[in-house]
Amino acid sequence: MSEEILINITPMESRVAVVENGVLQEVHVERTQRRGIVGNIYKGKVVRVLPGMQAAFVDIGLDRAAFIHASEISSREGHAVEPISALVHEGQGLVVQVTKDPIGKKGARLTTQLSIPSRYLVYMPGTSHVGISLKIETEAERERLKRVVAEAMTAEGIDAGGFILRTAAENARAEEIVTDIRYLRRLWEQIDGQLKRVSAPAVIYEDLTLAMRTLRDLVTPNIEKIRIDSRETFQRASQFVGELMPEVADRVEHYPGERPIFDLYGVEDEIQKALDRKVMLKSGGYLIIDPAEAMTTIDVNTGAFVGHRTLEETIFKTNLEAATAIARQLRLRNIGGIIIIDFIDMEDEEHRRQVLRTLEKQLERDHAKTNIIGITELGLVQMTRKRTRESLEQVLCEPCVACQGRGKLKTPETVCYEIFREILREARAYQAEGYRVLANQKVIDRLLDEESGNVADLESFIGRSIRFQVEINYSQEQYDVVLL
Repeated sequence: MSEEILINITPMESRVAVVENGVLQEVHVERTQRRGIVGNIYKGKVVRVLPGMQAAFVDIGLDRAAFIHASEISSREGHAVEPISALVHEGQGLVVQVTKDPIGKKGARLTTQLSIPSRYLVYMPGTSHVGISLKIETEAERERLKRVVAEAMTAEGIDAGGFILRTAAENARAEEIVTDIRYLRRLWEQIDGQLKRVSAPAVIYEDLTLAMRTLRDLVTPNIEKIRIDSRETFQRASQFVGELMPEVADRVEHYPGERPIFDLYGVEDEIQKALDRKVMLKSGGYLIIDPAEAMTTIDVNTGAFVGHRTLEETIFKTNLEAATAIARQLRLRNIGGIIIIDFIDMEDEEHRRQVLRTLEKQLERDHAKTNIIGITELGLVQMTRKRTRESLEQVLCEPCVACQGRGKLKTPETVCYEIFREILREARAYQAEGYRVLANQKVIDRLLDEESGNVADLESFIGRSIRFQVEINYSQEQYDVVLL
């Protein structure tokens, strides 16, 4: 499998595309004025304790207070306890790390269980545990990595804190892991020193920029090229990999081409498609993806695909293709939280098993943690995908000012009848010589045409004249009734 990472840098934003066999799989966007804060460490102050929710709000210097649950607060003995009132009180200083960006109206999510990642390791100053990624399955390799870390901790005199070996550590040389341990130790000493000097609320440590995080977190042995279209960022990336990831150095290259880097594989077009509700499948079937506040629903339809043998075969093939497409769309759109998938009903139990297995296999390539919970009695697949940052839609879009994010508008007919009711209310409450209706062109057109008879009846009933005025800036649902 051929994989490349394309990094597009401008003064306003940074964008990263992960391309597999010429097909876009992931896209990440970071606006310069609105950088994500996941991974940042803050010295905060507790501003409100909520015993009923077993949680607290913490001021970390953002516009909105951040939120921390009792289960994310370590006690002085080093383990979590449930009663929030036994852990924190208002006005208390608290060292916290952001686990989820502010999304919508929700503030950032926090934890006191700090972790600092490097290429191969995650350092956790509050624990003494050494763990290994579950994706490293070979027992001999797991034992080797544990031994390397234990010997390095002894040699470096590290008697506090713990480590988790990341997936990238598989088959890494001992000296590479030791280099990471030394880097993390130096970084923690700097953070610890900052914590002792500054007053809350204050940021103590900021995670790397998107480009550097990409090098640290997304580069695997399968990545053949990392192309960067900014010479300055390329130089910083070369220095970064030279110090921490020398085995990757020959794969990082500057892209000087006049053609925009995202045009190489049609990335711009794919980003636009990723904002659409409908996703076409090669077979002629399609997906309908509907994000909502509580969950995202994905509906699978056969569309124009009729198959060649039986209806069951048509449904099975459509569902198989949909399973692969859904896994890609979750990564591409960065959809997180609860996800409900409505595959087309299948009678064959073996077909259901194969579709679910295909979905599981495709999700194994996802960098975010996923969990398929099972199939409901109605045949719906329930799953979750860890959400830490805003989805692609949340980064690039905002709710429609006309429909307020509903995706629907009231018809001109409905708005006309609302206007009639509003005029009746005004007529009963106030004395006026007449009324002027300000509304959208489509609504005024209907009032003067299809509803003209109703307008005449209303004028006769209230004994007042009604005039109409088009407001070109009004949405279809927007209107005003003015007393004359």
